[in-house]
Amino acid sequence: MRNKRVRLFLDGRSAFSLAAEVAAQAGLRAGTELTDSQVDALVTSDQRQRCFDAAARYLHYRPRSESELRERLRQRGFAGETVENVLGRLKQQGLVDDAAFTRFWKENRETFSPRSQQLAMVELRKKGIAEDIITQTMRDVDDAESAYRAAASKVRRLSGADYDAFRRRLGQYLRRRGFSYSVIDQTVARCWQEIEEQG
Repeated sequence: MRNKRVRLFLDGRSAFSLAAEVAAQAGLRAGTELTDSQVDALVTSDQRQRCFDAAARYLHYRPRSESELRERLRQRGFAGETVENVLGRLKQQGLVDDAAFTRFWKENRETFSPRSQQLAMVELRKKGIAEDIITQTMRDVDDAESAYRAAASKVRRLSGADYDAFRRRLGQYLRRRGFSYSVIDQTVARCWQEIEEQG
């Protein structure tokens, strides 16, 4: 029944369509008489269902922050009141949770694209995450270890470079990921030492 729509006829003329789920919940049958307020309530329920379905599709690809989801639904043309109602419903169902999203995002970054604690916090702020959640989640990030993990993939591609080129290119790479000069120097030295020991 999900995503199916039914047409409603008022006074024998096609008036509007509703999500089949909304029509079923309202117990609509052929010949049912509706007042203006019942029609308004059905239209509101239908908008909420459409908004909920749009949110579910957007969340299907990966978790989102509440702010990201709110922005996306507003861009899709849903009214603010409808969006807030749907966000409340999604939060009750545990489908939108900024603390869980922040943990997911942190683990994803640490695994696939390590960056400095500071840069990661900036990115989370841009996603609308509250400062207390960011601080709580990111407090144990170790920049030295993150920089080393970030450098690991790049070092393989720099294996034939001399020390100056190695230091410059790896340093630029780590700088773009927000690491401080002291962490970069420490990481470059550690990686170069490992290359020399292997050579």
